[in-house]
Amino acid sequence: MHYVLGFDAGATKTMCLLADEEGRIVAQVRGGGANLQLAGELGLEKVLHELMARALGERTIVPKAVCIGMAGVDREDDAATVRAIMTRIAYQARIVVVNDALISLLAGAGDEPGVVIVSGTGSISYGRDGRNRAARSGGWGHVLGDEGSGYWIGRQALRAVVREADGRSQRTSLTPRVLAHFGLNQPSDLIRAVYGKPLTPSAVAALADCVREAHAERDPVATRILDHAVTELLSSASSVVRQLSLEQEAFPFVLAGGMFRAAPWLAEELTRRLPQIAARCRVVVLDREPAAGAVQLALEELRGGARVPVYV
Repeated sequence: MHYVLGFDAGATKTMCLLADEEGRIVAQVRGGGANLQLAGELGLEKVLHELMARALGERTIVPKAVCIGMAGVDREDDAATVRAIMTRIAYQARIVVVNDALISLLAGAGDEPGVVIVSGTGSISYGRDGRNRAARSGGWGHVLGDEGSGYWIGRQALRAVVREADGRSQRTSLTPRVLAHFGLNQPSDLIRAVYGKPLTPSAVAALADCVREAHAERDPVATRILDHAVTELLSSASSVVRQLSLEQEAFPFVLAGGMFRAAPWLAEELTRRLPQIAARCRVVVLDREPAAGAVQLALEELRGGARVPVYV
């Protein structure tokens, strides 16, 4: 019996699945974030090595193939770095390194064409057509982009608080919620909280809960933030649909990432509005680990070679 490993390496958490050659999941372990840009090469190797060891446990198993999905590895230099790390810690295995959006799409749509919209700490839209061609939009990271992500929503919440404090915006229940989140008394204390020890993207993304709660109580500022997030995610998805000429095709939109669980209204609103982009589409919220898509690619690699889509 041969075995494979599938990794979903995100900014906030990393999931590793051990599966046999029939695709049955033997072990599932979770660890901290393993983003190359945020953790660095040594930090990334530590997380991946630890998770692989935990997944294997006391079993005398040597994985024959490993697939890792991670943001940013569309760039060949980053992909080479990740591939080198995996070769060191799983030196007898065939290695596949892909964008984490692809494994989310595979987990939600299988082998059929489709588009995944990812909103977690970061955001990206990624699609594949019937000729195994791929396209993407977003995924630029929290400084350059990530519109509609948890980080982006959290940052909008921080801005809403300081704008209210300046008298530049209307009152919002985000102010007491954000201050309570940090254990602060007044908006001016945010300067020390934010700049004294720079917040990680995942720490800013945690503020999205404040926006969700305020939106549930019909706070107009929170509602505008979430509506703007939907607009940004729609724009990103629309770009992918156009690049792949899927406007008249029947295919699934897969909604993946923690924001769709943290703020279900985002998924509801996207489900309502996505048919404006592709009338024959259907919308599904991913209800399994994206790492299952990594297992699928690892199994393909084991059986003769993974078919990784090529960008148009």
